[in-house]
Amino acid sequence: MRERTCTAQSGMESTTLHTMARRYLMSRNGKLHAEYDALPHADRSRFGSYSEEEKRIFPRYNVVAAILREVERLDPDDLPPPARLAAALAAATSAHSVFTTDLDSIEAEATAAERDLFRSSVKSWLAAKDLVVEPLPYRRVFSDEEVEGWRRRLADRWGTQRTMWHPLITQDVPRDVLVVDSAAMWDGNGFELVREALQDVGLRRVVEIREHGDPGCLLDLDEFTPAYTGAEGIWTDDTLDWIAYASHESTVAFGGTLAERLRTSWPDVADWTWTPWWDQPAK
Repeated sequence: MRERTCTAQSGMESTTLHTMARRYLMSRNGKLHAEYDALPHADRSRFGSYSEEEKRIFPRYNVVAAILREVERLDPDDLPPPARLAAALAAATSAHSVFTTDLDSIEAEATAAERDLFRSSVKSWLAAKDLVVEPLPYRRVFSDEEVEGWRRRLADRWGTQRTMWHPLITQDVPRDVLVVDSAAMWDGNGFELVREALQDVGLRRVVEIREHGDPGCLLDLDEFTPAYTGAEGIWTDDTLDWIAYASHESTVAFGGTLAERLRTSWPDVADWTWTPWWDQPAK
């Protein structure tokens, strides 16, 4: 079924306002990155060698990313009324990250302008009578406390070590753990088969925990992509009946009910099964 467009026809709806904020920040992030990439970049051999043009752009997309993270901490299923939501969105402009501190005067001016631009946009959306925006998949960013809670639960149930699991935590991978080469996800139809296996048991949303300070989140099953992105990831749901783990060693591992289903539903899974380097034949 095709998703319907979010439209505020008789007064602003909270879902419309929240979706508009998310879409705006995503679009703004892409636009600023494109502008930065198009610049002639300064010589990086000297410390602090960014040009003034660069300093007027890259701090902006850093602050946009920080604001988006705060906006997505709001639960799309449980949003406050529009006026309170607008206030929460405006408050998100105070968001910071490791990339938005220790700024010089040019960078600080750029970030302040970007924060003001978002606040002004929120006011204009709230006042609009016929705001139309395409829906977005569900995504709720966890608090730091929630992330730590999930790490503890995963460690207790599956023996994970922070954001590491098999085959990195031991050379003796349990027989019931399915480990495939990461190419299986891209070239072996793995992503689709994994989603179908979870959809068959009625799952709608997935918990994602990443390393490197990336925010953990709850996301729609259709957005579940067990892959290494420069940050390792672990996925599960509230039952903890299954687990998936993507490592920097080009492996993706599955455990529990998900591994069981994949072994029967993935026609050529044996062709993609990971073989540790110490077990591979000499060339």
